[in-house]
Amino acid sequence: MGTSSPFLLLLSLVMICFALGTASFYDDFVIVWGSNKARILNNGDLITLSLDKNSGSGFESKREYLFGKINVQLKLVPGNSAGTVTSYYFASKGSSWDEIDFEFLGNLSGEPYTVHTNIITQGKGDREQQFHLWFDPTLDFHNYSILWNPLTVVFFIDGTPIRQFKNMNSKGIPFPRNQAMKMHFSLWNADDWATRGGLIKTDWTQAPFTASFRNFNARACVWSAGASSCSVSSPSSRPTRHKWLTKRLHITSLQRLKWVQNNYMIYDYCTDTKRFPQGPPLECATN
Repeated sequence: MGTSSPFLLLLSLVMICFALGTASFYDDFVIVWGSNKARILNNGDLITLSLDKNSGSGFESKREYLFGKINVQLKLVPGNSAGTVTSYYFASKGSSWDEIDFEFLGNLSGEPYTVHTNIITQGKGDREQQFHLWFDPTLDFHNYSILWNPLTVVFFIDGTPIRQFKNMNSKGIPFPRNQAMKMHFSLWNADDWATRGGLIKTDWTQAPFTASFRNFNARACVWSAGASSCSVSSPSSRPTRHKWLTKRLHITSLQRLKWVQNNYMIYDYCTDTKRFPQGPPLECATN
């Protein structure tokens, strides 16, 4: 698509899109690893993933998406979960893949969970931002959402934006807009890096570790057989329920984003002068 404006891209986009609503995990997901540790319960409304010393577990969506507004409720591993990672992400295939990551890094009992986010475009990542949560995510389910449209990628927690990555393709910064991606949920061991840079290892006497997911909801353009479920139409005819395709953060949401980043961000690649001694990546100027 070259370096065309994201606004021009919007004009040619599908404005009548596939909406799953609240979906059944039976209908929309398949176990891809650790089958004896991944379970679908409550008539398809709930999945649980477990991890022990032998293996973790994971699901992926049956469908591929090219843009979507995805929401799922998570309850994370309680107690001493150091070394474990619960993941929720989009990913395409191939060596030049795109990926949008929500990863939740375990902790020692009583310490805050770390939310690790990353955006990979055309096989290039190194765009990590990390946050501490302002609540205990192991006591109850909370909403974790990803908005991915032609203008932006935004991560939300309980409706509060924590990070955005704008489409700056016109400035030569790749944006995930051409590759269809599947949704993935997983629980795995990453004690080589996840807790304090790998200083704290997984305590396997606490296993099995279990995380729960429920109420998956998607409004998305589904990619199938080389085509999108979207069709070209005038933006003026777009139904209200598809406003997510042109949604951006405005003043109130930007204020909430700033509040999170001022109070709960613990790492930002844009300010890491050791990794980027030549100066921050170009996208940092506007993201």
